[in-house]
Amino acid sequence: MKWQGGRRSGNIEDRRGMSGGQKLTLGGIGGVIVLIIGFLMGGDPSELINQLPGNPTSTVSEEFESSPEEDRLLAFADVVLASTDDVWGNIFEQNGKSYPTPTLVVYRDAAETGGCGVGQSAFGPFYCPGDQKIYLDLAFNRELSEKYGATGEFALAYVIAHEVGHHIQQLFGVLSQSQALRSELSEAEYNKVSVMTELQADFYAGVWAHHLNAMTDVEITYDDILDGMEAAAAVGDDHLQTQAYGQANPESFTHGTSAQRVYWFKKGYESGDINVGNTFDDPNLQ
Repeated sequence: MKWQGGRRSGNIEDRRGMSGGQKLTLGGIGGVIVLIIGFLMGGDPSELINQLPGNPTSTVSEEFESSPEEDRLLAFADVVLASTDDVWGNIFEQNGKSYPTPTLVVYRDAAETGGCGVGQSAFGPFYCPGDQKIYLDLAFNRELSEKYGATGEFALAYVIAHEVGHHIQQLFGVLSQSQALRSELSEAEYNKVSVMTELQADFYAGVWAHHLNAMTDVEITYDDILDGMEAAAAVGDDHLQTQAYGQANPESFTHGTSAQRVYWFKKGYESGDINVGNTFDDPNLQ
């Protein structure tokens, strides 16, 4: 992936010197895994965060020193975000609309959000529709490789693009429509809606990848796409649950299986057409 020297978005909030008050006690690794499964790659942060005991409510300044690796990751994230701005700005313009760009908040440990409670690093990256911001602890890049086996620079780029996919859904009204169904459906039925929502964000990440070389100054190869599919597979519900508990419970899936996540990312990449990504009409997901 060629990104060095690429345009930066400048739309980054660096909050690594800020911490969202007290840290949560999650009841050991099981609690952490549950939260990761619930939030990884764009869940609804307000739901579980506000249910947890010891929910931090204050933000305090802290001394911090950025490492060369973090500096590189921050520059990388900034370039990736700029590339999503370029791609989606072009697509929206082609459809006679303007594209309101999201902000990427980079933080350590905890960060207050505008409407989604207080985010924690253990949740993984997430998008908050209340303030239209993406929240990312740069340490997650190490987890992608060491914990989930998703290697290659493009893995993190896919993660960011997936969260931007949720931003696209917010602009299209999909997130609000999905959320409105929560009170009308059983947990099992709503889980299916959640899966469709997450898979569409994967599809949008694929659409972004399709247009990268033509619309941005970032260049990728098919090997990068394979890294993206590896990352999508690594965060499939079946893989995460089997890794955590030794077995998977399909009724509790909220993000889709590894195979489904790879399929929809690949479909977006191969088509580049936002009109063929309606996961909500896919009979295989009903």
